Amino acid sequence: MRKVLITGTAGFIGFHLAKLLLKNGDRVKGFDGITDYYDVRLKQRRHAHLLQNNNFSCGEGMLEDTATFDNMVDDFEPQVIVHLAGQAGVRHSLENPRVYIDSNIVGTFNVMEAARRHKVHHLLMASTSSVYGANTEMPFDECEKVDTQLTLYAATKKATENMGHSYAHLWNLPTTMFRFFTVYGTWGRPDMAYCKFVDAILNDRPIDIFNNGSMYRDFTYVDDLVRAISLLIDVIPERPAHLDDIQKGDSLSPVAPYRVVNIGNSEKIGLLDFIDAIEEALNKKAIRNYMPMQIGDVPATWANSDLLNLLTGYRPQTNFKDGVRKFVEWYRDYYEK
Repeated sequence: MRKVLITGTAGFIGFHLAKLLLKNGDRVKGFDGITDYYDVRLKQRRHAHLLQNNNFSCGEGMLEDTATFDNMVDDFEPQVIVHLAGQAGVRHSLENPRVYIDSNIVGTFNVMEAARRHKVHHLLMASTSSVYGANTEMPFDECEKVDTQLTLYAATKKATENMGHSYAHLWNLPTTMFRFFTVYGTWGRPDMAYCKFVDAILNDRPIDIFNNGSMYRDFTYVDDLVRAISLLIDVIPERPAHLDDIQKGDSLSPVAPYRVVNIGNSEKIGLLDFIDAIEEALNKKAIRNYMPMQIGDVPATWANSDLLNLLTGYRPQTNFKDGVRKFVEWYRDYYEK
């Protein structure tokens, strides 16, 4: 039985990953700040669901609180750390940038220090497709240069990638960064666009559609995402002895046991098509309010997931219409709509 520490288990993705690993027989320790960025009752219900399994336990606190976090890690002595906690949301980074520095930079540093101290077998940390920023060549590839982030949120995530590489090099700490592409699904965050769309449509409010609907995203269903993460846990990067040891298309660092992996559906879906799927699942039309592009946003994201497939033999595959239908069913049940 592996001992896996997951930060952010009261969050959307952390909850789903913990549930999967528990199903697979792992012992999981969660850690979460339960902040009020969105409804804490949803976070508490996620943890309550996980606590029904005797192999799950959790601590509560902020990652920036070094003593609290270190005491929890020292007590659990994890073999693997999956770091998913952090301040999410592109929009919010325009309104409250400091929290992104505290949570995503300082908090991630504390996680890396704990991983170094305990010599974990593998440290895996969440990044985002937003690090591709102003890049235009698609699908996005892990080996391309990413230096043009458009928001502080994206910049903090790119910073954690750089921090992770330095620790992997200095301390021979096997580290995998994964870049998520527009994750959606059951138990989703209320601040995410698809959640807002469903809520607005059911309550006869207009939905805001930016860039006049000319937006494309690589929508990735959360069950596919966490399955990919669970498979990557066992794909431990090793420092290559020679450059020739690195396969073509592999983002493995030439000087560290470190790599970056995209996790996306590898399908560029139009935002309007996604909204059509929501309308179909709800059997109700949206009141559409077309608006110009928002500051810091990008018109399209699209993942090249060849490396994920090369490493694990797996590709996310849930069709967005099926994923939307599953989410709407859950949403109606959870919110009694």
